Amino acid sequence: MPPNAQHTEPEADPELAAADQAAADQAAADQAAADQAAVDQAGVDEGTDIWAGPRTPLLSRIPGRDLLTATAGLQRGTLIAGLVLVAVFLLVAIFAPLIAPFGFSQQADAQGAFPALAAPDATHWFGTTVGQLDVFSRVVFGARTALYVIVLSVLFSIVIGVVLGLVSGYLGGWIDRLLVLFMDAMYGFPSLLLAIVVKASLGAHLKGGFGGILAAAISITVVFVPQYFRLIRNATVAAKADPFVDAARVTGASSARIMFRHLFPNVTSTLPVIITLNCSEAILTLAGLGFLGLGIEPTAASEWGYDLNRALPDVTNGIWWTAVFPGMAIVAVVLGLTMVGESINEAANPLLRTRRPGKVKSNNPSSDNPKSDKPKSDNASPVDADADAQSRAAYEQNGRESGEQKDGIQ
Repeated sequence: MPPNAQHTEPEADPELAAADQAAADQAAADQAAADQAAVDQAGVDEGTDIWAGPRTPLLSRIPGRDLLTATAGLQRGTLIAGLVLVAVFLLVAIFAPLIAPFGFSQQADAQGAFPALAAPDATHWFGTTVGQLDVFSRVVFGARTALYVIVLSVLFSIVIGVVLGLVSGYLGGWIDRLLVLFMDAMYGFPSLLLAIVVKASLGAHLKGGFGGILAAAISITVVFVPQYFRLIRNATVAAKADPFVDAARVTGASSARIMFRHLFPNVTSTLPVIITLNCSEAILTLAGLGFLGLGIEPTAASEWGYDLNRALPDVTNGIWWTAVFPGMAIVAVVLGLTMVGESINEAANPLLRTRRPGKVKSNNPSSDNPKSDKPKSDNASPVDADADAQSRAAYEQNGRESGEQKDGIQ
């Protein structure tokens, strides 16, 4: 080879290079498709959705399921009984026109006028009143009136009490002093007396069916607002010193944003308990106003307290049905709401929560031996096992110390 000759590479064929590149691209596409198919199959096998995340089982999405699983024994039975009573009350209130055979102020039908003070029979299941009204229809429509008053009064109380509690607890200063003084003055009044004063003041301005319901709801709202205010205010005072509030303040967040975006979710965790208890108190207050003649007009709506007031002369004459059935309705609804509220409180409080006993898995092989001399407890829990271990360790430590002291004395 001549010395000045240069070594040259053979030129690659462009068609072969393009074919190789196309084959590599096809192999990468096939591998990506296989990987995606494997991921999709794994998601289907595990019951998950690739885009929406893990699929929640249908039973776990039932409202109140977590509350039921957090209770056991008598607490669960109490909760279920309360929920059943509340569910019956809601169904009767919602479908009152379909359930009641007559109107709440109806005194006659196609066959003629209703008899006065008729005993319960096939036509009038709960009998009739002295005013020729069907007691069963009055009780059914009274549930709807009670539901209206409960919803309005609790809604107004939450909005006013929570807002004022957040403002007072977060801002402090003279606003806090003024609001606390005013709420304490309102809280010092007896609840029924305060409701009577407000209802008497609004009675001349709000009349009719919805007007009477609104007046009763406002009079009960005035009673409930101090309770929500004190609860939210105290929780806000404790929570505004937490680091997340300081971090939000440093980032330039306004006071309104801190109160309603950051503090609000952290100070309202106890509201479900007080709401359920206030619902039962609202029914009692409404019944008290109606019994005293300050409730809703009898021709505008049916109200259980008014029916009890009208039934007082009947009880002295031995006519029991005009008073027993409205009274039973009040007792059943108040009992159901109270049982639900107490169950929620017990489920949310770890000190009152009843846990289901479970078995303890021990790492000691001798504990699983059926011939072991030590009896095994099937109802022990991990907490009990740790407590027993700590107790035994403390006992042995005390024994060693006492032995050392005896040796020193000798």
